Amino acid sequence: MPQQRLLLASSSPYRRELLARLGVPFSWASPNIDESPFPGEAPNDLAVRLAETKARALAATHPGHWIIGSDQVAALPDGTLLSKPETYSKAYQQLERSSGQSINFLTGLALLEADSGKLQTCCEQFSVHFRNLTAREIDAYLRKEQPYDCAGSFKMEGLGITLFRELQGRDPNSLIGLPLIALNTMLTTWGRNPLLEP
Repeated sequence: MPQQRLLLASSSPYRRELLARLGVPFSWASPNIDESPFPGEAPNDLAVRLAETKARALAATHPGHWIIGSDQVAALPDGTLLSKPETYSKAYQQLERSSGQSINFLTGLALLEADSGKLQTCCEQFSVHFRNLTAREIDAYLRKEQPYDCAGSFKMEGLGITLFRELQGRDPNSLIGLPLIALNTMLTTWGRNPLLEP
């Protein structure tokens, strides 16, 4: 199979930074899709559907590419979904609600061959167990890191690590937004091994 160009279907700087770690050349574009969940849709199904939808949204305009789509859903134990808070007050509410709780992060991944429509998908789960946080800790964290564009209201790769008592999962990169272990498997399955790239 001839080597095809890689396209990341995302405007996220975090995902771009992660993909760059594989050392393969890629471009990126924003897929601009509706990310609303369907009624009764399970969080893992939502994550995979959105990842695939992002990839498919760019297929017609990017022939000759393998398109990488990824999307993350964060869910409280009662099934409530956590979104990107955008504001201090919403972030504070999310962290207050997450205090002492275990949050499941489900990251959907899709690799689509634009020309043929061939597709690989998976869902990577990562669990975050929060410490019991004080009001002062939540306020101090939000003022220092301002993670208002992050699902769950924290940046694990930054000061957010101080909020947790335990992390559980196969690939910590999935918590940031792109499961690199799973993506590497998908690429090598189709004959592109990042280790063997020139």
